Amino acid sequence: MEVTPRMSPERAREIAAGFDLRALPPDFYANPYPVYAALREGAPVRPMPDGSWFLTRHADLLAVYRDAHAFSSDKKVEFTPKYGAGSPLLEHHTTSLVFNDPPLHTRVRRLIMGALTRRAIADMEPGLILLVETLMDPIEARGGGDLIEDFASAIPVEIIGNLLAVPRDERGPLRAWSLAILGALEPRLTREQEDLGHRSVREFADYLRVLVADRRRHPGDPEHDVLTRLIQGEEAGEKLSESELLQNCIFILNAGHETTTNLIGNALVALQEWPGEKEALLRTIGARPDWEALEPVMTVAVDEFLRFESSNQLGNRRALQPCEIGGVALPAGALVTLCVGAANRDPAQFARPDVLDLQRAENRHLAFGFGIHQCAGLSLARLEGRIAIGRFLARFPRYRLTAPPVRGGRARFRGFLKAPFATQ
Repeated sequence: MEVTPRMSPERAREIAAGFDLRALPPDFYANPYPVYAALREGAPVRPMPDGSWFLTRHADLLAVYRDAHAFSSDKKVEFTPKYGAGSPLLEHHTTSLVFNDPPLHTRVRRLIMGALTRRAIADMEPGLILLVETLMDPIEARGGGDLIEDFASAIPVEIIGNLLAVPRDERGPLRAWSLAILGALEPRLTREQEDLGHRSVREFADYLRVLVADRRRHPGDPEHDVLTRLIQGEEAGEKLSESELLQNCIFILNAGHETTTNLIGNALVALQEWPGEKEALLRTIGARPDWEALEPVMTVAVDEFLRFESSNQLGNRRALQPCEIGGVALPAGALVTLCVGAANRDPAQFARPDVLDLQRAENRHLAFGFGIHQCAGLSLARLEGRIAIGRFLARFPRYRLTAPPVRGGRARFRGFLKAPFATQ
């Protein structure tokens, strides 16, 4: 079964010649990598129709990530005309950790990282293993299911729900809220997508106000409960406004949900397209896995899945001063799109970049970003990927897709909405 359709070099060059993130053809969403390669070869620092710049080389992205003084993550200039002054989406996306510069970024990141210590993440492992095994029980009983709906998407919602101590019977709306809010980050929005995004921010914030009020009265363990840590951090001098507190709780769910769902789903689908890599990994796992001994092997595999099909394909920065990237002069105020999906297949950095190699060494992928904005939850994401993918393969070594999987149809986030499969 063909999952990722081939694209001819001629077609890739045609799309690259008129490349516009706000007017992408369907075959780009199905397989953007040939277009990224054409851009990287012909115009690695590409001027866009809207006046922004599109970067596709690994070295150029690294240079921007490293220079937080020259390139801002603050999105007020970019998002105010997009969402409208005073709108829910504008408040959320310009208050969250990822779209801010120090000092707010520094304060919030410090508080979140305090609940994502190595020990705290290690403490999550037994519960994560139990969750994964429990999700697979009904799949085994039915002889199949959906890789996304029944497995990949359920894992991060539970993990982040636990981090925020959201009552289990109140987690139902979380995934839909997250998909709508992140979907509004796409370069081109329909009115329906924008309205749903605004509504989702309002509903999520209203829910969190009640949760925060209860947590103030009944604090949890700040070593494991991020919400309690954010609240108590206020008292310790790391003052967050109500909006900062609520919007960064929304961010924590969004950041942990979409990317991890895509990591797990993309990996299990990719193994269907690369049966040789699947069989080699299965031989390594063996009939009676020693998971502790397999941790380094699975971590290498997870990093390759992240490189090969980056969950988050695009990032953005704004130049605070005139600068030069890749030999191209950019003016102050220039908006820059960082194409992580292209950088992670740059042949100047990776040998055989379009080949899935689960033993790839020195894998300096940028799926987690780099610098001060490197993903705060990268260790947790690797743990989730390692356990979910490894245990699934051990339980269902002969799983197979039963229908073509349905992609999410987005440029920024690459993943699937559905992927029906059978266990045999």
